[in-house]
Amino acid sequence: MTFTVNRIDHVVVNCRDSDATVAFYVRVLGMRREVFGAGRIALVFGDQKLNVRPTGSANWVTGAVDAPGSLDLCFIADVEPEAVGEHLRACGVEITEGPVPKTGALGPMTSHYCRDPDGNLIEIASYLPHH
Repeated sequence: MTFTVNRIDHVVVNCRDSDATVAFYVRVLGMRREVFGAGRIALVFGDQKLNVRPTGSANWVTGAVDAPGSLDLCFIADVEPEAVGEHLRACGVEITEGPVPKTGALGPMTSHYCRDPDGNLIEIASYLPHH
């Protein structure tokens, strides 16, 4: 039997301080905190979620290297690129690059880059045109 995958369901974010991580993603990216399983925490947005895993957690299988700050994540916002930059600045988040043209899974997009509390690279992109 052969198959192909059709989407990502969730990504696990290893972090040093789950409270700081959750607060950032809720405040800056509008995700919703949700508790599941045996007290685990997820950040829900659209039809996906990020599971927040404190580094060193027992009984929670992770990658070969349990290293907070090793992810590059790209999120899509359904607003114009200018609104992304304005929102990040209003939240006091340092924009490390952007707005810059990039190519995403659906074609040309405009991206802003910042970092979460663990140093993960966060790309917030818009497929909407500049105005």
